[in-house]
Amino acid sequence: MLTIRQLRYFEALAEALHFGRAARALNISQPALSAQIAAMEEVFGGPLFERRASGVLLTSDGILVNGRVRRILTDIRDLEGLGTSKGEVLAGRMRLGLIATVAPYLLPRLLPRLARDHARLDCEIRESVTQTLLRDVLHGELDCAVVAIPLERAELQTITLFEDRFHLAVPECEEHRFRGAVSVHALAMERLILLEEGHCLRDQALKICQLVEANELASLGATSLTTILRMVAGGLGATLIPDLAVEAESRGGGIRILPFQEPAPSRTLALAFRPSTARRRDFEALALLIRETARESTAQFMELTST
Repeated sequence: MLTIRQLRYFEALAEALHFGRAARALNISQPALSAQIAAMEEVFGGPLFERRASGVLLTSDGILVNGRVRRILTDIRDLEGLGTSKGEVLAGRMRLGLIATVAPYLLPRLLPRLARDHARLDCEIRESVTQTLLRDVLHGELDCAVVAIPLERAELQTITLFEDRFHLAVPECEEHRFRGAVSVHALAMERLILLEEGHCLRDQALKICQLVEANELASLGATSLTTILRMVAGGLGATLIPDLAVEAESRGGGIRILPFQEPAPSRTLALAFRPSTARRRDFEALALLIRETARESTAQFMELTST
């Protein structure tokens, strides 16, 4: 007879494809993991993993089992969520994912507010790229995630959060080249620095650049907007920066952040979750807090720039 423990051990090994790494992730010994996997293979009457010196691979049977295991464990996690808060909104355990161009700007304001107003909420945070976050939500490893829409994953539902307008960040010494709000067509004349592949902000910037036929793009392997802006400050080019990041990144010096002419380019942020979840009320309450937090951040930046 299969057990939930065995299914969770199988999931961890199928993800890590290495007994040692999977055992460490589960906080158990490698022999204990091996014993449970062997017991599963006995139930199925054959190997689920192909053992190699460098790790393991799923067999053809293992691939079939893996799909079923993921669906079962996702349903179990949703079922566990029914009793997490006992009817109280924003209480119990919540695993929240955020894309890297949102997390460092939203969390410093959001987390203290959650701790103050929702002390019974145990919020676990994960920062990653969009595709990883969406996969983890689908597999039940995250409850929800803040991402940019539209999504490629039609299986997920979303609650729209807010429009995050873009600005142009240029070296401070080059501010004189611009007069007032910048036309989006001016991007065709700029050397734009982009995040490395996998970041949705890169994809959004590329779409804008394609519209204006910009062709001088630099991808220097940076994984954070902060690093990109230091490159801008060093005179290596210009970049797009969303409203949400402006207040924090303006403190670094060496750059000037310029508004675009209307209609300004923007991205739409949303909270993504599984349709089967029992925590829709929690997500609606969280979405409201995120909107309020984002408005506070933008208002503070406008106050600083007007004085």
